[in-house]
Amino acid sequence: MTDDILLLTDIPRVHGARRGERVAVRFEDRDLTYAELDRRSDQVAGLLQELGVQPGDRVAWLGRPSEAWYEIFFGTAKARACFAPINSRLAVPEIAFILKDSGANVFFVTPEFYACAQTVADHAGRPVQVIGVGEAQPNFGHYASLRDAAPAPQLSRPQPDDDVLQLYTSGTTGLPKGVRLSNANYAAFLALRDKVDGFDYGPDDTVLILMPMFHVAGTNISFSGLAAGGRLVLQAEFNPPTVLKAMEAEKVAHVFLAPVMINALLQTEGVERTDFSSLRTVSYGASPISEAVLARATETFGCGFIQFYGMTETTGAGTTLAPGDHRGDLMRACGRSWPTLQTRIADEHGRELPPGEIGEIEIRGPIVMAGYWNRPEATAETIRPDGWLRTGDAGYRDADGFFFVHDRVKDMIVSGGENVYPAEVENAILGCPGVADAAVIGVPDERWGEAVKAIVVKAPGADPKPADIIAWARQRIAGFKAPKSVDFVDALPRNPSGKVLRRELRKPYWEGRDRKVG
Repeated sequence: MTDDILLLTDIPRVHGARRGERVAVRFEDRDLTYAELDRRSDQVAGLLQELGVQPGDRVAWLGRPSEAWYEIFFGTAKARACFAPINSRLAVPEIAFILKDSGANVFFVTPEFYACAQTVADHAGRPVQVIGVGEAQPNFGHYASLRDAAPAPQLSRPQPDDDVLQLYTSGTTGLPKGVRLSNANYAAFLALRDKVDGFDYGPDDTVLILMPMFHVAGTNISFSGLAAGGRLVLQAEFNPPTVLKAMEAEKVAHVFLAPVMINALLQTEGVERTDFSSLRTVSYGASPISEAVLARATETFGCGFIQFYGMTETTGAGTTLAPGDHRGDLMRACGRSWPTLQTRIADEHGRELPPGEIGEIEIRGPIVMAGYWNRPEATAETIRPDGWLRTGDAGYRDADGFFFVHDRVKDMIVSGGENVYPAEVENAILGCPGVADAAVIGVPDERWGEAVKAIVVKAPGADPKPADIIAWARQRIAGFKAPKSVDFVDALPRNPSGKVLRRELRKPYWEGRDRKVG
């Protein structure tokens, strides 16, 4: 580990000076060196200051990641502003809400989203400077031109309390919440890199980036690789044949894969002929994985597998199941707590429970978020006064300190690494003609980990078809949130207060399955 890298902004500065000619990011046929990353991120900081961005302001991004993502992220951090990448898989109304909520007045967008950007900027309720990252667009500024013409920045040392990254996560009300991750959070993360299997990269390592850059797994794997002075190979889309070719041709040493990606690679023609000899670790997490898929992947890739359990709200940190612990009953565990972090099982009153008893998994430490952006009530509901963050997952700890996820306290569904909240999907379904009542649950899915299923009560005299209900929902929310299947029942089970008993709905679909680790 490089001792001089304490904050994220130290990465381009230190490596730009010491190993400037080395490639930091390879994207398609372009290489960005550390010296170029340092210089261009300085130019971005100067551009943002010229546009009036002040410390603490949000700077938004929407679109396909490229080497420019890193230039703009580090430039934003150098200007002591906060980078807010938006999930490009969301529906236009959701994107519009996030842009408005963030307060960002500068909005970087790639060509695939130019039309969307114009629409959401027009509805932000304030002037928004849209900058196109890619081909020129008459109504937008042109990123490369503006960057290269920017004045020299006036830089000051970022402070620990500065928010550096704001990632949005869905909420039970259907309104996304901005998770504020500070320099202090990431300073703690960087300090732990060489103490956690799966993040202890070396300067000669190539790290393949496949997770979205609006996801904490994408950002954290990137920051770890760059902090080590290694080389990132970025792929903007997950295409299994292309991934296999890259693993062999680029001699990839480390990669993070959501379980759906692992399963897709195993089913890709040519996987059995791919040379994985350079691959040292595959990290995984973000959604459940079946033991059968994990066993086949371990045999196919021939390297160490590392599971991560954490949340955006904990800067992605929490517990880790190391390669040597992938055995026997521990295959159902989510691992042990990271060094310097505290992880416990607590009852609803915040009292720690002994080994074997089921309660809520809670995490405390310097990696816990600064809070939700402009949501003090939601922050107070999630972080106890003594600093313990409530994960919303129920589980237990064994006598050796391994944690097991038993079920979810909340009803969140994790499908393909994306969080889906039933209330949001139900709200989208309930206006559909012919639907009298609906509940949404997650059911096992070999590809996605969990799939969204709607349980629907038909209106008297109506006969809605599953395809019509799914199409209705997809018009109102992002495609990954819409139900993949629909079952019909005469009535939904409810408690005396009228709350749907989702556990009863889930039970037949999860019968005989005990691995529900996210």
